[in-house]
Amino acid sequence: MLFSSSAFIVYFLPITLLGFLLFSATGLRRLVLAWLTLCSLIFYAWGAAENLPLLIGSMLFNYVVGGQLRKRPNRALLVFGICVNVGLLAYYKYAIWGVGVASSLFSADWAAPNIILPLAISFFTFKQIAYLVDAEDGEVTEHDFLNYCLFITFFPQLIAGPITHHREMLTQFDDPDHVCPRWDLMAIGATLFLVGLFKKVMIADPFGSYTSLVFEAARRAPLPLIEAWLGAVGYALQIYFDFSGYCDMAIGLGLMFGIQLPLNFNSPYKAKSIIEYWRRWHMTLTRFLTAYIYNPMTTALSRRRMARAEPIMSGGIMNPAAFAQLVAFPMMVTMLVAGVWHGAGWQFVIFGLLHGFYLVTAHAWRRYKKARGLPLDDAGKVRVACSVLLTFVCVTIALVFFRAADVSSAMNVVSGMAGLNGVKPPPEIAAYLGTIIAIFLFVVWAFPNLYEWLGAYPTAFDFKVRDREPTGRWTWLIVWQPRVVTGLILGVIGALTLLRSFSGAPAEFIYSQF
Repeated sequence: MLFSSSAFIVYFLPITLLGFLLFSATGLRRLVLAWLTLCSLIFYAWGAAENLPLLIGSMLFNYVVGGQLRKRPNRALLVFGICVNVGLLAYYKYAIWGVGVASSLFSADWAAPNIILPLAISFFTFKQIAYLVDAEDGEVTEHDFLNYCLFITFFPQLIAGPITHHREMLTQFDDPDHVCPRWDLMAIGATLFLVGLFKKVMIADPFGSYTSLVFEAARRAPLPLIEAWLGAVGYALQIYFDFSGYCDMAIGLGLMFGIQLPLNFNSPYKAKSIIEYWRRWHMTLTRFLTAYIYNPMTTALSRRRMARAEPIMSGGIMNPAAFAQLVAFPMMVTMLVAGVWHGAGWQFVIFGLLHGFYLVTAHAWRRYKKARGLPLDDAGKVRVACSVLLTFVCVTIALVFFRAADVSSAMNVVSGMAGLNGVKPPPEIAAYLGTIIAIFLFVVWAFPNLYEWLGAYPTAFDFKVRDREPTGRWTWLIVWQPRVVTGLILGVIGALTLLRSFSGAPAEFIYSQF
């Protein structure tokens, strides 16, 4: 069930909210949690009923294993639990691709299994792996089955994130200030939901209609320069507003039920480096990869070097050998995991390795500047603008592999972007699209994001709330305020978006396929 569908907006959400209000009025908190869990399971089963047993079985398995690890840490049991989770993910997500690769390597004619990817398996698997690791480390302080089920299944974040952490969710379930009707949070949540829906339906989907044509053409032949760049940058904007819109809607829906979800998207195209970009894009995935893959690898390799009495620092600066082993290698492995997490295919492998190369280069450059006593961060508007533009171009090139159907199609676009396929006269629509792209790039780079606009009010979990600014005639343009003009604008935006959304079949969110 898509957030932008009439089934969700007209039926599921109002019924779920009504039940939430009625059960909250009884004062029985466990009843409220049970209602939200039941509704979340219905939400999942709506479009994937055949996969509901897998979700429930996964929760039961990890809850039991997590409970045992919490009582008595056991590294062998932890490894077993992680292997079961990774094994299920590998089977459902990568078995078909793996059989195809093996058939090509051994010139065999092996039939790929008929497997349908279960909805949201990547998201609920990563959350439960983190839960097991933290339980073994003694960091899980609460182990209630109903709370655990709601933590895994809560519908706003089930399909495409954020990848929530047990600590930030379970603490709210037992907090009387959360998971209860709060009209201020409902108003803010409705604002986030409507603006997110607008981003998806009115901006991302129209960009998608054009970029689909470009990437479909790339499957047949190399693209010329202008068409390639319009398609690549158009897709960069499509996925930006698609994922941004989903994140806004997820956090907004959580607030309607008194639950704050972590921030997962924070104007990543304003990043001045690829390091900063990954701190702003899919922030909870970056957090998971850093905490559970990159950091353990770096720690283990550091201990190995120390055991061998191998130097790490030279003159206060990490030497090249240590950098290669402790930064470059773990970074490449981590980003390879990030790439294949997004999809099964060589194009996703290249996507991950490209970002790994970007990050290694960025960290090496920072260490070079540190060794020379140079400022680590660029200063001055021109330097900052160049850094932002360079980061955006690198991200856009990598996104071509993310979007393309295969490596060959991606290379047909990238070679066009490099000018290797000539500069053919662009179609008449190119000037119009170029103008639209320029306008939305200006919006992305020049305007505050939604959380900065709502910065004086509670939105995402642990998001820093600033002091309320004084009111003024035009303050509402940069700071959200509960004013009539704000309500009217949001009402018009919501009405237009709903009309467009209900006029045809809603397009799927890009990240829901993972």
